Amino acid sequence: MKIALIGNPNSGKSSLFNALTGMNQKVGNYPGVTVDRKLGEMNKGTPHSATLIDLPGIYSLYPNSEDEQIACDIIRNPLHKDHADIWVVVADATQLRRSLLLCTQMTDMQLPVVLAVNMIDLIEDSDKYIHFEKLAAKLAIPVIPVSARTKSGIEPLKKILQKPVPISGTRVLKIPEGLQLVIEDIKGLINTENDYLAYQAYITPDTFTYLPEATRNQMKELSPMHASRELIANEMLVRYDRIDLFLEDSLRPVATLAEKRTILLDKIFIHPIGGYLIFLSILLLIFQMLFSVAEFPMQGIEWIFGELGEGIRSIMPQGSMFSHFVTDGVLAGIAGIVVFVPQIAFLFLFISILEETGYMSRVVFLMDRIMRPFGFSGRSVIPLIGGMACAVPSIMMARTIPNPKERLITILVTPLMSCSARLPVYVLLTALFVPDMKILGGLGNLKGLVMLGLYVMGFVMALLVAFLLKKLMNYKSDGIFVSEMPLYRKPRWQNVGTTIWKKTYAFLYETGKIILVISVILWGLKSFGPGNRFTQIETKYDGMIQLSPEKADSLKMEKSSEMLKSSYAGVLGKTIEPLIRPLGYDWKIGISLLTSFAAREVFTGTMGMIYGMSESVEVEDEAQRKTLTERIAKEYPPAVAFSLLIFYAFAMQCMSTLAVTRRETGSWKWTAFMLIYLTLLAYGAAFVAYRIALEWF
Repeated sequence: MKIALIGNPNSGKSSLFNALTGMNQKVGNYPGVTVDRKLGEMNKGTPHSATLIDLPGIYSLYPNSEDEQIACDIIRNPLHKDHADIWVVVADATQLRRSLLLCTQMTDMQLPVVLAVNMIDLIEDSDKYIHFEKLAAKLAIPVIPVSARTKSGIEPLKKILQKPVPISGTRVLKIPEGLQLVIEDIKGLINTENDYLAYQAYITPDTFTYLPEATRNQMKELSPMHASRELIANEMLVRYDRIDLFLEDSLRPVATLAEKRTILLDKIFIHPIGGYLIFLSILLLIFQMLFSVAEFPMQGIEWIFGELGEGIRSIMPQGSMFSHFVTDGVLAGIAGIVVFVPQIAFLFLFISILEETGYMSRVVFLMDRIMRPFGFSGRSVIPLIGGMACAVPSIMMARTIPNPKERLITILVTPLMSCSARLPVYVLLTALFVPDMKILGGLGNLKGLVMLGLYVMGFVMALLVAFLLKKLMNYKSDGIFVSEMPLYRKPRWQNVGTTIWKKTYAFLYETGKIILVISVILWGLKSFGPGNRFTQIETKYDGMIQLSPEKADSLKMEKSSEMLKSSYAGVLGKTIEPLIRPLGYDWKIGISLLTSFAAREVFTGTMGMIYGMSESVEVEDEAQRKTLTERIAKEYPPAVAFSLLIFYAFAMQCMSTLAVTRRETGSWKWTAFMLIYLTLLAYGAAFVAYRIALEWF
């Protein structure tokens, strides 16, 4: 038997799913889309076992987003593999009137429905009272009070779900007079006996995506497309009038303690001035935690993979190509994937806590008016600001944006936000041309001001590009913004943990495969070269090391530099030199641009290798950074550093970001578009910056 859970967002549906299934769950995506598909088994191993399906949250059977569309397709289509034998409508006890809208639509669909009134623990300690027996009698369906948090009512609900539920329910909506004939025609087109399903098809034929296009076109000929909003609004009024009658003597609506607390806190958190200050403070705290706390496990992961690489090198033939492939190709690629896990886990920890407490809805509300002129709603602000830490998890967070075009725009501009991987490049290059000068009476430093300017520039450019994409995609917001405002409550830590696990696993498994392939390709470009040049270099330096063993370390660095110059990566660097020469770059910088595609921070290490230094020129390594800075400063004018700063501020130099974009959009077309437009933007901006800087310096 299949049982589906449906309900409004923030009604506790996922928590109830977890309570009913325990750990007997499987999470995946619906085919072709990035919407979560959660399956679980209730009463596993017993005669009453059943498959549970947690459908995406919906407000009504008129979908407004990809998530809602999928849920509506499953409810409407009896042939869908997830169409259920029993439909459990999960209602929020503190927002019962709103939740009953979907419930009455489901009973009008003549489906076997059970109403689970969740979060009763939030009203038990108040004067609010729900008479569940009277409500069940008026709705003519089973009504079970539950609390997913305290596990109250779970067993009675399971008992109801152990046997088939009869089709019942009070019919609410009557087909308006004059439409009976056209509704009969549509019933024949979509092969149904249900009047209300045909009425939905009459109002919104485009949302019946599971039907053949020819059938939808026939429905459109019968449909008053221009009046669909009015008909939906009229239906909502009819339903709420009837719901008020259902609740007339079934609900005593006295404000609970949680509701009173929410009213008080909202005066603070969505204050026209204080609300923004609080939000910025929370963001600063999150970024501080990301940069400080996540840094330690990231360093630990790098150390573990470093030691593992050394261990593999020690047991394999020294200098063998297979050893290089395993350690510098495969192992380095895996390390480049796993090293992101702490940032992703921490970021989704904070995001989940904000969502669970109800604060995230207030952020969306605060930012909507500011972001909307640029093609965003308030939901886009978290992925954009999260991009300042790392674009990878931020692009994954864009799943919460219901409008597909807005979600796509958010994904495409998120890489313009200056992420932490750009920091090593910024530090190296600002040292080349920005004087160490105090400003603001000694309170600040000019270098810091330039760094801040780079971050601000990325944000401003993201808004401008989003505005252009909005025009190109012909995306017009209808100006209507609906945001769920749940009560403030304690986080449900099981949900937080589940979210962190799902997002981290999705990155490691789906995105990691693409990153690993690109890492191996980049390794091949650096490790092989045309002709026998590699053999000549090895023979030359091996002989020099034998003659001067005391200079072995410096000779090995020179050898690495020579081999990099002679590799396919070096050949490509020299090949693209005419293309990048207008920016002030030569083949050496060209190699660094190519290798830093693995990650932007690789730029400093590659430049160090070219100049015969250690492969790891880190930001914290002051001596090496100073030496490298001096060598670059002697060879290139300040205008080159200025140009590189602008280039790296805009360029798509991150294969991980491209990999996660491919996964989240499901399209190589949009992934290629992101790479091309960011590269052209970076090239054009760097060219202008170089020409201006030549005049200044």
